Amino acid sequence: MTIAILFIMVCFLAYANGANDNFKGVATLFGSGTVNYRLALGWATITTLAGSICALFLAGTLIVKFSGKGLAPDTLIQSVPFMIAVAGGAGLTVILATRHGFPISTTHALLGAMVGSSLLATLGDMSLTPLLKNFVLPLLLSPVIALMLAALLYQTTRFVAQHFVTIKPLCLCVEETLPPVLSGTVAAMTADSSLSFTIDHQENCNQRSATLLFGFNTQRLVDSLHFCSAGAVCFARGLNDTPKIAALLLLAPGFSMQSTIGTIAVAMMLGGLLSAKRVAETMSHKITVINHYQGLSANLITAFLVIFASKLGMPVSTTHVSVGSLFGIGLTTGQSDKGVMASIALSWLLTLPCAALCAAVIYAISSHF
Repeated sequence: MTIAILFIMVCFLAYANGANDNFKGVATLFGSGTVNYRLALGWATITTLAGSICALFLAGTLIVKFSGKGLAPDTLIQSVPFMIAVAGGAGLTVILATRHGFPISTTHALLGAMVGSSLLATLGDMSLTPLLKNFVLPLLLSPVIALMLAALLYQTTRFVAQHFVTIKPLCLCVEETLPPVLSGTVAAMTADSSLSFTIDHQENCNQRSATLLFGFNTQRLVDSLHFCSAGAVCFARGLNDTPKIAALLLLAPGFSMQSTIGTIAVAMMLGGLLSAKRVAETMSHKITVINHYQGLSANLITAFLVIFASKLGMPVSTTHVSVGSLFGIGLTTGQSDKGVMASIALSWLLTLPCAALCAAVIYAISSHF
């Protein structure tokens, strides 16, 4: 019975994670008008699912860390009531934030739930050193680093775009040039024609009636890179978040790595497809006004930091990194909504105590069964 409850709670947490997190990688695509909501959501779903599957091979260290080892006694973290409390407390916190459109961190919620249930179960006898080293420092530093790197990358790309890149359509023109023809008493002299190749703006080629051999648009190139970078963020999020949730089931009997990862991936996918609208609106339109170049810069930084952290086993929050990147862009352009940012920051501060309280209550109830 308790194993079934644990399975339901973990699936609920995965669903809540998908609802709150799945759209974060593609928020810049939707916010900048590069694609519509449905296309952005579909791209997020596909790439997040790919990241979840790759977690089988690339993120084993996160599974160990989020099993709770070192944070609480082994006898406690291997008990089903403890895992039920962690999954339930984190899931309730994330789904509540999703309901109000706040992009919070599932990593942060899991941490709070672990702390709350551990404090109640051990009556305050828990180690704080691994808590600070393995969890708190990465969570605090990641949004700051993302903010600075995103601002720096955007300034760099804007400089390059202004001085070296044109957004007008370009083309490779092919023209046939004929030699001069002599007329009169002397027979006309002709020679073979030759071809000339020039790169010019498309409208100039059209005016010369040249043949358009190959046209390309730098804006389309930026949009393509932006689209790929959004997929990379979603992939990184699936890679980073799936093992954290999987750790709650893998200590229970009867669950293999493959089946656990597959179940969580499906639950996350459903959460993103069915319940992501409010967080999508906050991330895409309320934090800051963004264009194509800004969205590309934010996504590249987010994807890099999250994939790098996953490889090292550092439990950073995709939410903190992606929001930090957007806020860094907004500060650079002066278009960020500081009121919205203050509300999001407050939700981050409330995540840990809310998850801790929910988990403690659930542990108190589940430990009696």
